[in-house]
Amino acid sequence: MRIYNTLSRTKEEFVPINPGEVKMYSCGPTVYNFFHIGNARPFIIFDTLRRYLEYIGYKVTFVQNFTDIDDKMIKNANEQGITVKELAETYIKEYFTDAQGLGIKAATIHPKATENIDAIIKTVETLIEKGYAYEVNGDVYFETKKFSEYGKLSKMPLEDLEAGARIDVTDIKRNPSDFALWKAKKEGEPAWNSPWGEGRPGWHIECSAMVNKYLGETIDIHSGGQDLIFPHHENEIAQSECCTGKPFARYWMHNGYINVDNQKMSKSLGNFFTVRDVAKKYDYEVIRFFMLSAHYRSVINFADELLAQSEAGLNRLYNCISNLEFLETKAKNRELTDTEKEFIEKLDSFREQFKTAMDDDLNTADAIAAIFDLAKFINSEEKSDWALGVFEAAKGLMRELGDVIGIFTRTTEDTISDEAKALIEKRAAARAEKDWATSDKIRDELLSMGIEVADTRQGVKIRVIK
Repeated sequence: MRIYNTLSRTKEEFVPINPGEVKMYSCGPTVYNFFHIGNARPFIIFDTLRRYLEYIGYKVTFVQNFTDIDDKMIKNANEQGITVKELAETYIKEYFTDAQGLGIKAATIHPKATENIDAIIKTVETLIEKGYAYEVNGDVYFETKKFSEYGKLSKMPLEDLEAGARIDVTDIKRNPSDFALWKAKKEGEPAWNSPWGEGRPGWHIECSAMVNKYLGETIDIHSGGQDLIFPHHENEIAQSECCTGKPFARYWMHNGYINVDNQKMSKSLGNFFTVRDVAKKYDYEVIRFFMLSAHYRSVINFADELLAQSEAGLNRLYNCISNLEFLETKAKNRELTDTEKEFIEKLDSFREQFKTAMDDDLNTADAIAAIFDLAKFINSEEKSDWALGVFEAAKGLMRELGDVIGIFTRTTEDTISDEAKALIEKRAAARAEKDWATSDKIRDELLSMGIEVADTRQGVKIRVIK
């Protein structure tokens, strides 16, 4: 497998530190609200990477944190008249609701910043002892000029990074790009005891401390959105490598931005959507399928018509599986003919096509194309008198590849509304009574709902066409 490494700006052969094992960290959400579609993309992408690594035989230890203390959380909690902990607990629960809907597997470990204060303090103490950090009035800052490689991830010289640094207006820092490791307590803020007085951790330090605690000094893959390259990931590298004296992560992976209707997503433009909002109109699985339909490093345009296209495409794949399941119930469990054996052997070429795409820097767009090619092959070659084993093999491969990218989580019945199911039962009763007029009327009504009902020699076949 080859991965595009942001650190080297090239595709590199993926070779983990320990054969057969992968240690992977991905930046998680700051839990002050529902997560938006921009957040959803890295969650989906790197869940898919984890799934694929496991599929090809690796044991993956996947850590994704929850930032449960920061300025936004304090502000939101104060506005709502609740504690920061209460706010965090609410939106961690909501995170899992949306994540599960999107087919995102729970991480091996989901550490919280507030549950790792001791590890954070220990990391800050080490940086001070080694001369990379300094304390001023209860605040502790990392001194970027002490790390000669600062800027190696973003590929910008320190002077440019200083000019663009997101900093508070203050004269207590030695350099404009120095960043906070520990913040002294302010009125109305949660705080913890430390050698520098009561305070709370800065944003960047939590990830370094938790990576070291749960995965070790050097990990295989660190991932997140492109917006995290600077300053967050740049600062993680600096503080981690100065603390341990060892490389922090071997491979850095970053997904591209999301535009909405070809404009940058922002609250001021009114095109800012949470996943929960979008899921009211489109199934969670459609959102996931849409996100994976483009290469993860490309900019993706989020638009209603594109989601509708994804929904239609996903339904076509479900219809292939549904048809196989229908024919399975009618098939005989007999020995395979030579022609049937040859068909099953040909299925392997689609698995290889899929793996070739995924091995090329997680090219999910081409991997999905391989699944469409597989469905097309099945539909064109399919015969109603096939042996049971043929249908099982074809359906098995469709679901196998779908599981790798986190789709086909629904049954055929899940794709049909309760209203449509009731009409299908009503139509069956009308046909049993030979009430053809009512049967035809219901069939047309179902068709207007995007459900095609066909009467075949094998029985009633139902297909979603919307």
